[in-house]
Amino acid sequence: MTRYDEIGVGYARGRRTDPRWLTPVLSALGPAASVLDVGSGTGSYEPPSRHVVAVEPSAEMIRQRRPGAAPVVRAVAEALPFGSSAFDATLAVLTVHHWPDWRRGLAELRRVSRRQVVLAYDTALHNDFWFVREYVPEVASLERSRPSAPEIAEFLGAVSVRPLPVPWDFTDGVFPAYWRRPEAYLDPGVRQSCSALAQTDPAAVSRGIGRLREDLESGRWHADHAELLDLPEWDAGFRLIVA
Repeated sequence: MTRYDEIGVGYARGRRTDPRWLTPVLSALGPAASVLDVGSGTGSYEPPSRHVVAVEPSAEMIRQRRPGAAPVVRAVAEALPFGSSAFDATLAVLTVHHWPDWRRGLAELRRVSRRQVVLAYDTALHNDFWFVREYVPEVASLERSRPSAPEIAEFLGAVSVRPLPVPWDFTDGVFPAYWRRPEAYLDPGVRQSCSALAQTDPAAVSRGIGRLREDLESGRWHADHAELLDLPEWDAGFRLIVA
């Protein structure tokens, strides 16, 4: 059983493709006609109108793929069952931080494709998120154990690294998606679809949510974070890496 067989139940309800990220992902793939989507999960950001093959180790995530999604092979990034240069491009969306040997996985992306497109995040910027700083600082130790976008870009020899800000009304429930909508974190379903919270000590998360609830009811959160309330988007550290 993989990690997402346990924490991925109901994942597709909270994690939905947002066109404001899909557009730059498609642009980053360039003219690639064949794409291998590694760590594909439920299929978010898989490019339409191209030949796509998905790789996913979790049976639970595969079960949640939509009808008509790309064919999927159950395998891991560190041992891709394809020949060298079998695809024009590989795509890895918010998955590298889950790979047990992320360098070996990235080496496999380079082996099977001429172009690599990786959506990752800067863990230091994630740890500067108000939710982590003020409510569940225990998340920070998990994030520090994960590969950060600058490390990934350096390993791949990236030709470009593009920031992908998070719009205030983002529809893909990544961990910092609700930076301007803090009430959302009170919903257990929202927290379940964020791996950073699903993998943190439940007691720590519960304590933090209790404090957040109090600060929302008293108005303290809005007073302390008034500068966020008119921002259309915010940089949480997400980076689109092309090599």
